Formats: sequence, C-alpha cells, structure tokens
Amino acid sequence: MTVTYSSKVANATFFGFHRLLLKWRGSIYKLLYREFIVFAVLYTAISFMYRLLLTGAQKRYFEKLSIYCDRYAEQIPVTFVLGFYVTLVVNRWWNQFVNLPWPDRLMFLISSSVHGSDEHGRLLRRTLMRYVNLTSLLIFRSVSTAVYKRFPTMDHVVEAGFMTADERKLFEHLRSPHLKYWVPFIWFGNLAAKARKEGRIRDSVDLQSLMTEMNRFRSWCSLLFGYDWVGIPLVYTQVVTLAVYTFFFACLIGRQFLDPTKGYSGHDLDLYIPIFTLLQFFFYAGWLKVAEQLINPFGEDDDDFETNWCIDRNLQVSLLAVDEMHMSLPKMKKDIYWDDSAARPPYTLAAADYCIPSFLGSTVEMGCLLSLGPPVQDLFQTKKGKNVTEIHRKICAVYGEGAVTDLTCQKWFAKFRAGDFSLDDAPQSGKPVEVDSNQIETLTENNQCYTTREIAHILKISKSSVENHLHQFGC
Repeated sequence: MTVTYSSKVANATFFGFHRLLLKWRGSIYKLLYREFIVFAVLYTAISFMYRLLLTGAQKRYFEKLSIYCDRYAEQIPVTFVLGFYVTLVVNRWWNQFVNLPWPDRLMFLISSSVHGSDEHGRLLRRTLMRYVNLTSLLIFRSVSTAVYKRFPTMDHVVEAGFMTADERKLFEHLRSPHLKYWVPFIWFGNLAAKARKEGRIRDSVDLQSLMTEMNRFRSWCSLLFGYDWVGIPLVYTQVVTLAVYTFFFACLIGRQFLDPTKGYSGHDLDLYIPIFTLLQFFFYAGWLKVAEQLINPFGEDDDDFETNWCIDRNLQVSLLAVDEMHMSLPKMKKDIYWDDSAARPPYTLAAADYCIPSFLGSTVEMGCLLSLGPPVQDLFQTKKGKNVTEIHRKICAVYGEGAVTDLTCQKWFAKFRAGDFSLDDAPQSGKPVEVDSNQIETLTENNQCYTTREIAHILKISKSSVENHLHQFGC
C-alpha cells in the first residue's frame, strides 16, 4: 500500500515536484475530494439563498452575521493547533516504522551459532527461526487490520505453517486474559538452552548473544503493542478536529461575497467563487487528513505499512538464511586488487563525471600556495593583466636573473586561476601520454561493450593509443 516516489525526485529539476501532483493513489485529492465537494456545495447553497431567496431586511441581517463570523473566525488558532498536532502524528508514525520487528540480526546469529548439518540441527535452526516469526505475526495480528483479515483465527496461523498443531494445543492450554504474543519467546529461550546443553550451541557467550538479540526483538514487538494501546490523547484529537471544522463552518457564512453597493469594508468585489477560501480549506483540511491517515499506519490506507509483505519477506528470508545458507560458503579467491595498494574500482562512461579527487580540507589550497614561495604566491593573488610583470621581476630578484620568463609567469597565473597549482608543463599534443596497459585491459574485461573512443575518453589518451594497445593484446 505504501506509495513510493523516491526515483521521481532523485534529482532537483525545474518544477521537479510538478509530476507528483498528477498522481491519484495516495494523493491529497483522493483523501479530500468528498469533504471538498461538500464544502463547495454548502457554500454555493448559502450564496444562492442570500442572493435570491432572502428579503431586503433578511439580507441586511445576514450581512451583519457574515461580517461577525468573518471577524471572529480568525481568532480560532487553527494553524498553531493543527501544525503541532500533525508534527506529533508524523513523529509517532516514523517511530513506529523504525521499530518494526525485523529478524535479520537473529537469523545471522542462529545460522552461525547453532551448529549441525544433520536433520536435527536443521530442524533446530528452523524451529528457532519459526518462533521468531510467530512472535511478530501475533503482534501484527493484534495491531493490523490487514493482517487480522488474513489470519482471523489460530486455525489460519496453523494452516500457514507458523505454528504446529501440538504447539497450538500448548498455546491454548495456557489460561491468560492477556495477549499471549510472548509465548513463542519463552519457547525460543527454552529451545536455545536445550541446544546449549546438547552442544549445538558451543559457547555460553553465543547463547547469551542469542537471548539478548531475541529480547531486543521482543522489545520491538511490545513497543508496537504499546503504540496501539496508548494513542494520542483523544481530547487533543477532538480539539484539533473541532477547531478545523468550526473554522470552516464560520467561513461558510463569513466568507460570502456581500452586496458591493452597501459599502462594507473588504467587499468591493463580487466574484461568486471564493478562490482563496477554497484553497484555505484544501490546505487546512488536507493537513488534518494527513494526520488522520498517519495516526494509525497499520490500517488499509494507501500509505499504511505493508505488514503482510513484512510477514512474507521475514519468513522466507529467515528460513533461507538458517537452512540452505547454513555454512554455505563460496570458494575464496584473490580479489582483483590483490597486489594493488591503490585500489580504485572503474567508472563507466556515464559515471565518469563522478570521479573526483578526495577532499583534503579547506586549507589545502593555502598549503599549495605557501609551498610555491612568496613571489609565486603573488601570481595567484593578482588580477589578470595587472602587475604580472612586477611579479616576474620579484621572482628573478629572489631566484636569480633569467630564472623564469615573463611568458611563463603569464602561464602560471592562468593555471593558478583555474585551480591548478602544479608548476610542471602540461602534456603537449603530439607527445604520447604514458598509459598502463593493465588499465586498458581492466576496462575491456569489466565491460566488453566499450568502444575505443570511450576508453580514450576515460583514460584521457588518444584513440590511436588505445587501438595500438588493443592490437598488442591480440584484439
């Protein structure tokens, strides 16, 4: 149900969010269109009554009532109350997401700590992992309407394979008026202790790590139960809802366009359609709808959590990790950077612009300038066309007459302004650039679709040099 649009806003573009305004699923239009239509119809009905049905005296009384409602409606602190409430709801919504129970840490520990490749070892690991998933299922079933519709009875839980028939008998035999999501947690602890006695868990430290992680998992489950049990105080939700509804009820009368001939302040125009009042309703009522949708993310709204998907994913991945992947290792080989102390993965042509030098600190340019000596530093500080000849004179005075030519100073100045603080000559056209044949070989091995032009662009060499090297390789 979650509406994901991250890929649509990966890069900031001109009017980048405009493409999101046309989506319907999960949109404010889908949430608000009914209330918006009701408000517009009521406003139109009152306007029709004022213009066509009321007598002259009744119109004067209505006009006084309209001015009164418009004046005092602004005293309702809608923005403050609604803004603080929505902030509280969004924070609560996000905290529930980050505390969803994920079994990944436990499945890593079970796979590495519970030993045995025989059938009993396999059964032990799968049973421990099943208890973990059963714990989360019982919690999701108690807080999520979507999960409860999928598993309405314990028969459905047994049929789905989360619990055996014998386990169900033990579960139902325990007489307790409270939610019994903690029962699989106790089974997990007892079975882990038994595995330690049998030597399947070879160290008490491993057993302690398992129990600590399972307790963390149980804490996530109990936290979700706590959020479901203790919500935002009802009185606060009522205050916010009444503030919004009473404000717009007053707007139905107070925002009517009155007869311009009567000279009422602020009623010089008669536009029939209250554009800004409708926009205000859209924003404020939409704000309230955001809170209404997020206050319980375990329902069936478009942006509620995909709890059934979480159950499916957790069961499949965790059983795979503790069973088929138990002690399953790929063959070790030397990596491609075995003898390369300056390992650097290659870039594709599309990502070539992201190959940037490391940031060494904001004072690195100062260090480069200081290493050049005071006369040469002045070249960087000077404006082009001014005093370069004077700087040339200073350099010759320090390093000796004829140490550098005036033309060389001009070239250095241009390089410094471009951010290049090297005093070495740049490679000239016609002079072959040295290139390691291994670089070309690595590029072609990583992507055989590279053209010679693309390789030349990446390595900053000529196309003919690439062709010569490829010819040496026998390509």
